[in-house]
Amino acid sequence: MKAVITVIGHDQIGIVAKVSQRLATLKVNITDISQTLMHGDFTMMLMGEWDDDDVQFEVVKQGLQDLANETGLSINIQRQELFDAIQKL
Repeated sequence: MKAVITVIGHDQIGIVAKVSQRLATLKVNITDISQTLMHGDFTMMLMGEWDDDDVQFEVVKQGLQDLANETGLSINIQRQELFDAIQKL
Protein backbone atom coordinates (compact mmCIF):
# COMPACT_ATOMS: atom_id res chain seq x y z
CA MET A 1 0.00 0.00 0.00
CA LYS A 2 1.16 3.53 -0.78
CA ALA A 3 -0.22 6.66 0.83
CA VAL A 4 0.38 10.40 0.83
CA ILE A 5 0.73 11.91 4.30
CA THR A 6 0.64 15.63 5.06
CA VAL A 7 1.71 17.27 8.31
CA ILE A 8 0.93 20.92 9.04
CA GLY A 9 1.29 22.96 12.21
CA HIS A 10 3.18 25.51 14.22
CA ASP A 11 6.90 24.74 14.08
CA GLN A 12 8.25 22.78 17.03
CA ILE A 13 11.36 20.77 17.75
CA GLY A 14 11.27 17.16 16.60
CA ILE A 15 8.31 17.05 14.20
CA VAL A 16 10.16 15.01 11.58
CA ALA A 17 11.56 12.71 14.25
CA LYS A 18 8.15 12.15 15.86
CA VAL A 19 6.41 11.43 12.56
CA SER A 20 9.26 9.20 11.35
CA GLN A 21 9.30 7.25 14.62
CA ARG A 22 5.54 6.72 14.56
CA LEU A 23 5.67 5.53 10.95
CA ALA A 24 8.53 3.16 11.75
CA THR A 25 6.52 1.75 14.65
CA LEU A 26 3.63 1.21 12.23
CA LYS A 27 6.01 -0.51 9.76
CA VAL A 28 5.63 2.28 7.18
CA ASN A 29 8.64 3.07 5.00
CA ILE A 30 9.10 6.71 3.91
CA THR A 31 9.89 6.63 0.19
CA ASP A 32 9.78 10.38 -0.52
CA ILE A 33 9.61 13.46 1.69
CA SER A 34 9.44 17.22 1.33
CA GLN A 35 9.25 19.80 4.10
CA THR A 36 9.40 23.55 4.53
CA LEU A 37 8.78 26.35 6.98
CA MET A 38 6.41 29.12 5.93
CA HIS A 39 6.09 32.10 8.31
CA GLY A 40 6.66 29.93 11.38
CA ASP A 41 4.40 27.12 10.22
CA PHE A 42 5.81 23.70 9.41
CA THR A 43 4.55 21.80 6.36
CA MET A 44 5.59 18.33 5.27
CA MET A 45 4.37 15.97 2.58
CA LEU A 46 5.60 12.42 2.34
CA MET A 47 4.94 9.16 0.56
CA GLY A 48 4.71 6.14 2.78
CA GLU A 49 4.66 2.50 1.72
CA TRP A 50 3.91 -0.69 3.63
CA ASP A 51 2.80 -4.27 3.20
CA ASP A 52 -0.99 -4.30 3.45
CA ASP A 53 -0.83 -7.90 4.70
CA ASP A 54 1.09 -6.70 7.80
CA VAL A 55 -0.66 -3.42 8.56
CA GLN A 56 -4.09 -2.18 7.49
CA PHE A 57 -4.67 1.39 6.26
CA GLU A 58 -7.02 2.15 9.17
CA VAL A 59 -4.34 1.16 11.70
CA VAL A 60 -1.85 3.57 10.12
CA LYS A 61 -4.51 6.29 9.95
CA GLN A 62 -5.37 5.85 13.64
CA GLY A 63 -1.71 5.84 14.66
CA LEU A 64 -1.19 9.14 12.86
CA GLN A 65 -4.38 10.60 14.35
CA ASP A 66 -3.12 9.67 17.82
CA LEU A 67 0.16 11.47 17.05
CA ALA A 68 -1.76 14.51 15.79
CA ASN A 69 -3.68 14.62 19.08
CA GLU A 70 -0.44 14.33 21.08
CA THR A 71 1.40 17.07 19.17
CA GLY A 72 -1.32 19.51 18.12
CA LEU A 73 -0.39 18.99 14.46
CA SER A 74 -2.77 18.40 11.57
CA ILE A 75 -1.84 15.03 10.06
CA ASN A 76 -3.78 13.63 7.12
CA ILE A 77 -3.37 10.48 5.07
CA GLN A 78 -4.81 9.47 1.70
CA ARG A 79 -4.33 6.34 -0.33
CA GLN A 80 -2.10 7.11 -3.30
CA GLU A 81 -4.79 6.05 -5.78
CA LEU A 82 -7.24 8.56 -4.31
CA PHE A 83 -4.62 11.31 -4.21
CA ASP A 84 -3.71 10.67 -7.86
CA ALA A 85 -7.37 10.64 -8.94
CA ILE A 86 -8.08 13.95 -7.21
CA GLN A 87 -5.07 15.56 -8.87
CA LYS A 88 -6.45 14.60 -12.30
CA LEU A 89 -9.76 16.39 -11.72
